[in-house]
Amino acid sequence: MSIGESLADARRQAGLTVTQVSQQTRIRESIIRDIEQGDFSACGGDFYARGHIRSIAGAVGTDSVPLISEYDTDHGALHPLRAAEVFEHSKPIKIRERHSPSLAMIVVVVLLAIIGYAAYRLVSSHDDKSGHPAAIAATTSSSRPSVKPTSTTKASPTPSATPSDVVIKIAAVEECWVQITKASDGSQIYMGVVPAGTSMTWTEQQAVSLRLGNPGGITLTVNGQRQPINTVQPVTLSFSPRGNSSSGLQVNSSPAAQSG
Repeated sequence: MSIGESLADARRQAGLTVTQVSQQTRIRESIIRDIEQGDFSACGGDFYARGHIRSIAGAVGTDSVPLISEYDTDHGALHPLRAAEVFEHSKPIKIRERHSPSLAMIVVVVLLAIIGYAAYRLVSSHDDKSGHPAAIAATTSSSRPSVKPTSTTKASPTPSATPSDVVIKIAAVEECWVQITKASDGSQIYMGVVPAGTSMTWTEQQAVSLRLGNPGGITLTVNGQRQPINTVQPVTLSFSPRGNSSSGLQVNSSPAAQSG
């Protein structure tokens, strides 16, 4: 029986596996299997081969002396020693050294942060300058109260009144429906609404009939004199040119007068 067969048989009788023998002897499993098959090339030389035989024999509980003698008989003189493959080498653990950041790297990071912040401030200030006037204008225009301008509308294109004209002026505090017709034939001169906050003026050369839908919301001036209106109901008033003294006030309850 060869050396390898003797060691393998002793291992099996001892109930050990190749892995267990490797753990006890610190010899690689591949070398143990090669030795059990009679291959000693991986031992690294005769000196280490003898040491492996001795260690394996001790682990499996057999005498190593006759096995070493048989090895010397088969392999003769010692060969140069190689220590690289004697024992099982554990895989080296790579330890990555933790390097602290260099001063140059810190300076670069700080400079980049400063540049980024400066660019952000520049863009923000540009946006504020471009959008601020519009925002102020919008805010100012929205905050100002809406005021309707007072307008004076003349129904008659006559530039100036003569002593034979009737001049009617209505200044509206509240919205008022107005109808003006000729007293002679009832033809319409004007009909519409005088908006609140505005005034309108008519100059006619004949007697007219004036209907007001909201007399309490206006100030009426005829021929330069303010006309008192002592009612809040729709009224119909009659006025003549200044050369004619006939003028009067009467309450009109017809639908046309009440439509304002």
